[in-house]
Amino acid sequence: AVPFDLAAGPMLRATLLRLGRREHVLALAMHHVVGDEWSEPILRRELDVLCNEGVLPSLPVQYADFAVWQRRWLTGEVLEGQLDYWRARLRDVPVLELPTDRPRAAVRSSAGAVSEFVVPADVVAGLRVLSRAAGVSMFMTVFAAFNVLLCRYSGQDDVVVGTPVANRNRAEVEGLIGFFVNTLVLRTDLSGDPTFVELLGRVRAGTLAAYAHQDVPFERLVDELGVVRDRSRTPLFQVLFNYVNEVVSDGGGARREVTGFDLSLSVGER
Repeated sequence: AVPFDLAAGPMLRATLLRLGRREHVLALAMHHVVGDEWSEPILRRELDVLCNEGVLPSLPVQYADFAVWQRRWLTGEVLEGQLDYWRARLRDVPVLELPTDRPRAAVRSSAGAVSEFVVPADVVAGLRVLSRAAGVSMFMTVFAAFNVLLCRYSGQDDVVVGTPVANRNRAEVEGLIGFFVNTLVLRTDLSGDPTFVELLGRVRAGTLAAYAHQDVPFERLVDELGVVRDRSRTPLFQVLFNYVNEVVSDGGGARREVTGFDLSLSVGER
């Protein structure tokens, strides 16, 4: 594989393989800088329309329009207001010390492994009932349970976890191909031996506050907070949680066994 050249491009590569007179395979390689996970089904739908000689609808805005608008908006008092929230929220942020089977290496490796599991349908139904009763989303319920697990394994009641956010909170950008996704740092207080319902309240408040301040790019946040870099760990958080409403099949491709974090949990609904 030839690495992408971020300075010269292109960031999207296409190869058409002809298997027969009427059978072809289109292979696409897209760098993350020009497309996020949300973009993939959009690209698939648009290719399907074009392959069937359809016409794509006009877009209300382009990605460049969004980028210019965000750069102009996220300045001055708006930027400082968002940064003030994160400075207070992530003050003295702890390192999550998970028990491991070997000493931590001086330089973090991306080598990992994948373990898949299925949550029984009756358990999922129970979680939905609990979520409705507590006035929270399924994301919040599963995330709270994950925090309890991390608390028990680490022995820490101040747990910090990262989570990706689509960052497409305006209707005009929902149909755009581009890199909108951001990473939020969610800090959960499990002190005082709260009941699970009480914990759900804490998670809900923390999650909604983070969503309200989601526009600061994670990389900018790391720089602004003056995080001391440790080559053995990722900055601000070491565990990632991702909840997707629908799992998209990868067509039977190879499982990803590389990781950017100590532990990543991805939960999805079929």
